[in-house]
Amino acid sequence: MIFIDNRFPTLSFGWPALACVMLSMPALAVESFTVRDIRVEGLQRIEPGTVFASLPVRVGDRYTADLGTSAIRALFALGLFKDVRLETQGDVLVVVVEERPSVALVEFVGLKEFDKDVLTKALRDIGLSEGRPYDKALADKAEQELKRQYISRSLYGAEVVSTTTPVDRNRVNLTFTITEGGPAKISLIDIVGNQSFSDQTLRDQFNLDTGGWMSWYTKSDRYSRTKLNADLEALRSYYLSRGFLEFRIDSTQVAMAPNKQEMSITINITEGERFVTSGVTLEGNYLDRDDEFKSLIKIAVGKPYNAETVAETTKAFTEYFGKFGFAFARVEAKPVIDRQNNRVQLVLQAEPSRRAYVRRIQVAGNDRTRDEVIRREFRQLESAWYDGDKIRLSRDRVDRLGYFLSVNVETLEVPGAPDQVDLLFTVTEKPTGSISLGAGFSSVEKVALNFGIRQDNAFGSGNFLAVEVNTSRFNQNLVLSTTNPYYTQNGISRTLDVFHRTTRPFFGNINSYRLINTGLGVRFGVPVTETDTVFVGVNAEQTEVKEGTGILMPDAWLPYREKRTALPLTLGWARDRRDSALVPTRGALQRFNSDVSLAGDSHYARASYQFQQYIPLTKKYTFAFNADVGWGQGLNGQEFPLFKNFYVGGLGSVRGFERTTLGPSEPFNATNPQLIYLGGPKKLVFNAEFITPFPGAGNDKTLRLFGFTDAGRAFGANEPVSLDQLRVSAGVGLSWISPMGPLRFSYATPIVKQTGDRIQRLQFQIGTSF
Repeated sequence: MIFIDNRFPTLSFGWPALACVMLSMPALAVESFTVRDIRVEGLQRIEPGTVFASLPVRVGDRYTADLGTSAIRALFALGLFKDVRLETQGDVLVVVVEERPSVALVEFVGLKEFDKDVLTKALRDIGLSEGRPYDKALADKAEQELKRQYISRSLYGAEVVSTTTPVDRNRVNLTFTITEGGPAKISLIDIVGNQSFSDQTLRDQFNLDTGGWMSWYTKSDRYSRTKLNADLEALRSYYLSRGFLEFRIDSTQVAMAPNKQEMSITINITEGERFVTSGVTLEGNYLDRDDEFKSLIKIAVGKPYNAETVAETTKAFTEYFGKFGFAFARVEAKPVIDRQNNRVQLVLQAEPSRRAYVRRIQVAGNDRTRDEVIRREFRQLESAWYDGDKIRLSRDRVDRLGYFLSVNVETLEVPGAPDQVDLLFTVTEKPTGSISLGAGFSSVEKVALNFGIRQDNAFGSGNFLAVEVNTSRFNQNLVLSTTNPYYTQNGISRTLDVFHRTTRPFFGNINSYRLINTGLGVRFGVPVTETDTVFVGVNAEQTEVKEGTGILMPDAWLPYREKRTALPLTLGWARDRRDSALVPTRGALQRFNSDVSLAGDSHYARASYQFQQYIPLTKKYTFAFNADVGWGQGLNGQEFPLFKNFYVGGLGSVRGFERTTLGPSEPFNATNPQLIYLGGPKKLVFNAEFITPFPGAGNDKTLRLFGFTDAGRAFGANEPVSLDQLRVSAGVGLSWISPMGPLRFSYATPIVKQTGDRIQRLQFQIGTSF
């Protein structure tokens, strides 16, 4: 409202919303005057300068009703005041304000589901935080948003109430009192209209379920609209990949029980008829390479229509067009349906559009990593023809650096230049440095402490730096390592290592003999192809066997009591085509390593080869095979050094047997019949695994079960390698990618064993594969 007082003319607006309405109306006449002074009354925390800076009138100005209206509007716009009045005392303008209370403290009572700091930050982002003016509208908005967040976690019965408590100095404590209640769980998933497949078969395609003994971990029985949409797409894909070309989902109903603790989901579907692919024809412009494109067809004629193979084929065609520079090629699969015979003819219509070359490649998102670190991985060049293969290879190479959470490539048209495109590589960086201090526990080595400092992308240069310290009952390691992946412009890497390792026997007194290996080395990695790297290097090593206290050294180690030096030359090769290093489901890994020492006290040659193959049987099940072969030979009339022997047994080789025990052994000495296990210069190890998601964990690949069969043994220098001498075991295991690293448990039963073998059925360790 607007008040006029003959003695003290006053303009007053009690509420901002009313003020906005009234300010649009003509103000009552106020006699204008020249402002001799301006006073501000009612301030408690806000500085007078804030008010003066916002007023459109200054001392000496001619005051009018319009200026008064503008002044009130400007002060309300600050959001700091609950009420504003303008009074005149003669030629003095008095600004009377009532401050909004400020927020002294934001509290959450009953909060369990969310992290308090995350919610506090979210409130701060919308302007509701300690020290800011309290706004009831913002508090109500925050209250409703909290309720929506609880609904997203299936806590439909959650209640959120905000209250304010006045404190001194015109401040309030803002408290959100939360009653979370229990989550609403899915009690029923009903699929209506299915005839060809059972309800259970279709529900197996879902991540959502009605609960199981692992639901506490997977939360698969908590309803989520996002999860349901994903499950509906999985259901659609299941039908479309089995010939049901006209399958559709008619409706989906989600019903909540009155107690808000149970939910039921009903899905109504129409299967339609099942169609068989009768043929595939090509139409359009295929660059006179029809036969080459036909070789990319993955659609099986005479089999039920499969939408997955159709999508794979159109994608392969589009990528093949990209290989020849056609960045905007369009390939469409048009079905010609014969409903009378339930057959479908697929016509692949192609339009390559225009050929383009890459004008410019831009990189975005690399706030820390230098541009050159990313660009040196590119195989697509600027001012060159667009090549889809090279672009995908460039993206994969940048992704394999391990510095980024995601790497995306966009093809952008250049305005006014139809034959040109720009490429935008957008990366999302992740922390590449870490300091770790922790402990591990294994069934053999008990407690093992570890400390490490590593930086995979030091100062954004792409160089690797690491210091690793590991201690355990039987192994202590100190390793300093640095790698420059582009030591030369051609991509040759250089690695420098300094190491000190102490190894103790796995049986006998802890103060018994120990093997000490100290040295340094340099290794170069030479890329031969995009997926193959050859490694060459040289090490300088010193090895010493020391006796412990209170126990003699076994006879087999007596020749090694003196320090022995070696200068081995190393040669290796690696090819890694797995889809993941931690949780592979397809692809192969091959590694070959060798070292030859012709200088120093120890002369020998040693080589090992490892082959791993992962075969996806379905989306859930994977078959894995591993073979590991080793060979060693003494040179220049020397025997192969005992400390370079291969060992077999335990996790990582043949499970079900104690570590390092499958191979040559002999009594400790003439007076002590206890066996010591010496390993051997030759080894054979074979492993096979059938890997499946953990029951009740859905498709969570971080928690998996596996059944396995292992076979292997180490062989002595004068002992022939015989498959009849291999030890064989079988069992089951659990693999979990835990916060501490890959954790594996296994329970094995020896199938082929001999008298004297040391059996250990239950084994576990962190960071072991196979």
